[in-house]
Amino acid sequence: MTKRFFFLAFRGRRGVLAAAVAITALLWQCMAWSSGGAEDAVKIPPPARDEAAATVHAETAVLAGGCFWGMQGVFQHVNGVTGVVAGYTGGSAQNANYNAVSGGDTGHAESVEVVFDPTKVSYGTLLQIYFSVAHNPTELNRQGPDSGTQYRSAIFPRSAAQQQVAQAYIAQLNAAHVFAAPLATRLEKGDFYPAEAYHQNYLTNNPEAPYIVINDLPKVAALKQIFPALYRDDPVLVKVQESSYRLPPI
Repeated sequence: MTKRFFFLAFRGRRGVLAAAVAITALLWQCMAWSSGGAEDAVKIPPPARDEAAATVHAETAVLAGGCFWGMQGVFQHVNGVTGVVAGYTGGSAQNANYNAVSGGDTGHAESVEVVFDPTKVSYGTLLQIYFSVAHNPTELNRQGPDSGTQYRSAIFPRSAAQQQVAQAYIAQLNAAHVFAAPLATRLEKGDFYPAEAYHQNYLTNNPEAPYIVINDLPKVAALKQIFPALYRDDPVLVKVQESSYRLPPI
């Protein structure tokens, strides 16, 4: 039972029975595939190599690590982050939409574009959060109950400096055997395309949705526990139209 099935079951609004069936099946599947939640959060060493001291107040990072609902929700709670947009990276503009990407053959990964102030939080620190609490970097083409290349672990560096930091950090973590398995994270190239409005701020707008409760809220809790100095209570939200789709109360 994937995130897509759960989302479509509710969005179709076909009645309480369909919603109940979707929730029940999702709960069983999430218990069977619990990877990607708080139990995977680990304290890891910071990167030995980071970007040089910042002289600007705005930089962008593009990261993919499973469902973008949780990835966005985590980074929206990080001090120094000024904006996080959920979207698609790795494919073309023509197929940068949820229906196409969900098929798994567009080249896109569900991703987030993180705008941050490098004088307050460094790119290397964002990667430390990415590897430790935002997702499980050892899983190949899956996170928790979701499987497919669109859920792969991937970093899309926006500069040569980011490329070097990310590459060195992956090598550092692998050499230290921080995780039980080698990192599956890939460094890739690709343009970022924002996702549909109804995907933005999804965790904040739907905190009682079973998928969010099981898979994503524990990651935000882990961020607060492992990185208390970097955690902010009020998330930095994307401004979207009021007509954007939102799940009904459960």
